[in-house]
Amino acid sequence: MELAARLREVDEAISSKLRELGRVDQVTRIVVTKNHTVELALQLFELGVRDFGENRDQEAGPKAEHLAELADTSELNWHFVGQLQSNKAKRVVRYASTIHSVDRQSLLDALVAATAGDDKSIDVFLQVNLTEDENRGGVNPNQLLPMAEQVASAPGLNLLGVMAVGGLEVDPRAEFERVAALSAMLVREHPSANKISAGMSGDYLEALEHGATHLRIGTAITGKRAD
Repeated sequence: MELAARLREVDEAISSKLRELGRVDQVTRIVVTKNHTVELALQLFELGVRDFGENRDQEAGPKAEHLAELADTSELNWHFVGQLQSNKAKRVVRYASTIHSVDRQSLLDALVAATAGDDKSIDVFLQVNLTEDENRGGVNPNQLLPMAEQVASAPGLNLLGVMAVGGLEVDPRAEFERVAALSAMLVREHPSANKISAGMSGDYLEALEHGATHLRIGTAITGKRAD
């Protein structure tokens, strides 16, 4: 019941914020289940959750397979929201319908190779790096449009928009304002790539204020993660 209550509380908060903003567009609430059991994922599925997020293939792959054995998951969407190593792209596209962290040519090439000859396409977000740390995941904002051109012309991939992870000890609204500006720049060149993956448990309402369409929410719904 606590899980159901947390899910309901988050969904009501999202709906209330959308009404406040006068937004009528669709928002995808992704429940991030990393470090949680497949049994908890099944409970969420039975509560109506259809969009799940994971960030490690070694956990996500077996979890997706096990959940499919327990329930009819034909309408379920797995979102890969973490940094993806190029050599794991082939495994991830077997279960994930959306990759939120495309940020370099080698990964793009690996995804194209992994989807070659497959009838289904993979939705992708371009992750942007909002920091000065080049070791963090994400494409440099100055390279967003060239990378977008590569994705848009890649067979088997569907460019949804931009994704970003807010930095620590920074104003989330300032971060999301930057993401919104980058999204607007991308949409001018690729009008259909108008989605924004931003906002997590502590800042998803602020993300909505700046146009987020995909919210990656973990502990606010799942509770404390297992060690």
